[in-house]
Amino acid sequence: MRWRTIPPQCCSLLALCVLTALEAVPIDVDKTKVQTQPVESAKIEPPDTGLYYDEYLKEVIDVLETDKHFREKLQKADIEEIKSGRLSKELDLVSHHVRTKLDELKRQEVGRLRMLIKAKLDSLQDVGIDHQALLKQFDHLNHQNPDKFESTDLDMLIKAATSDLENYDKTRHEEFKKYEMMKEHERREYLKTLNEEKRKEEESKFEEMKKKHENHPKVNHPGSKDQLKEVWEETDGLDPNDFDPKTFFRLHDVNNDGFLDEQELEALFTKELEKVYDPKNEEDDMVEMEEERLRMREHVMNEVDSNKDRLVTLEEFLKATEKKEFLEPDSWETLDQQQLFTEEELKEYESMISLQEDELKRKADELQKQKEELQRQHDQLEAQKQEYLQAVQQMEQKKLQQGLAPSGPAGELKFQPHT
Repeated sequence: MRWRTIPPQCCSLLALCVLTALEAVPIDVDKTKVQTQPVESAKIEPPDTGLYYDEYLKEVIDVLETDKHFREKLQKADIEEIKSGRLSKELDLVSHHVRTKLDELKRQEVGRLRMLIKAKLDSLQDVGIDHQALLKQFDHLNHQNPDKFESTDLDMLIKAATSDLENYDKTRHEEFKKYEMMKEHERREYLKTLNEEKRKEEESKFEEMKKKHENHPKVNHPGSKDQLKEVWEETDGLDPNDFDPKTFFRLHDVNNDGFLDEQELEALFTKELEKVYDPKNEEDDMVEMEEERLRMREHVMNEVDSNKDRLVTLEEFLKATEKKEFLEPDSWETLDQQQLFTEEELKEYESMISLQEDELKRKADELQKQKEELQRQHDQLEAQKQEYLQAVQQMEQKKLQQGLAPSGPAGELKFQPHT
């Protein structure tokens, strides 16, 4: 039994749970002719999901997987049963050993969150805030009982992870849009610093690189027969005349679990992306390439994944190959053929940047004033200290001139005169 590889984009804890309980599907395809490296049979660690409670999530599922009863229930459960929380009630039937380990994991997670809160408050120099109240903002566990892992905890963990990961793609798109607007903003700001001649040269260079990037071979529609046949021939090294959808599915189900997950799907688009992007070319942006890969994967999932569980079964895949769009797809518009943002959106983004810069400048000015005030107070104290020392020295000199014994810092005599 081994973990399947779960991509960061996977948006359902359901998929993560169900697939840990599925045995590898035996494949009768001869993969010796395929130009790919063999997959090791060792345990595959799922990559970081990007969630702040990622480690806790993995450890909980890892422990639950060791309970035979829970695994059997998990195999029989459907998507809605898990997402609705009904499966969480089965937690009461797991072994005492598993419950003890889950309790320990929860205590460790609560301790970690409290340390995060303390570190944040220390950085803000804030005191008098109830740490327990701040724990409420973390909705992936039941903070009311920090010592016991209950069915409520499993239910909250599933719902939190599902919700957070479902927003993963949306967040990526938003970040990419900001990235593109920032690029354009910086380009325009740089042009403002140039004289007219240099500015024209830069504008000409920019248009030249843009045209060079757009001059690429035709990109096949993701998930179409032409696109898959190209992978079959160039990546798998097989005769295009022998193309068979069922064999193709099994060849690219890398971990042999009976599904094409999002990571396995995205791997199918590498050849298409290489037509447009080359890391050696100055005009090709690799951040844009990953956004294009994401768009392709989303498109195929929307077309093929009929039950919307973010996994493609063999049945769903074969059904998609029977559609007209598989044989006669529309042309695929790459990012360079689309308007990524409007001028109004760019202006709004620049206004936001301006506000942020103004706020940072205000804080910097405030800190500078505080620094200057501290320096002024320091200089004033130093001046007073020097005046005090000079006064003491003058008094000592007068005493010596008058034949009196010099005094200590508090005015006491340093030695007793002889009588």
